[in-house]
Amino acid sequence: MPAVPTLTPILVAEEIEACADFWSTRLGYAKTVEIPHGGRLGFVILEKDGAEIMYESPAVLATDLPQLAGLGTRALLYVEVENLEEIESAMAGLEPVVPMRQTSYGAAELAYADPAGNVIIFSMNAGY
Repeated sequence: MPAVPTLTPILVAEEIEACADFWSTRLGYAKTVEIPHGGRLGFVILEKDGAEIMYESPAVLATDLPQLAGLGTRALLYVEVENLEEIESAMAGLEPVVPMRQTSYGAAELAYADPAGNVIIFSMNAGY
């Protein structure tokens, strides 16, 4: 198998604006691409420190890749970080989906949902 230099999740969300705000305001990601669709944001790319995440609306997905429309829109992201306390601070006021926990494989984790319901698991010091 050839090397995979990047791996970028594309999440589907009805309200991309809220999801983009979640990543930019709370986690410091910058919007590098914004594509409008029907008077709203239809697609966005957010980037920070070489990591990217994309959001696409169901309407854009149905137009761009109709064979994927209607397959479901929820995902789990596993994000390794250096400091979970910084994540907790950035998420102040939000209830975690999974409170801080210690895993059997040596990681400390906590998880939050974005406004579209996708769950982001933040992990520190995974020992696997």
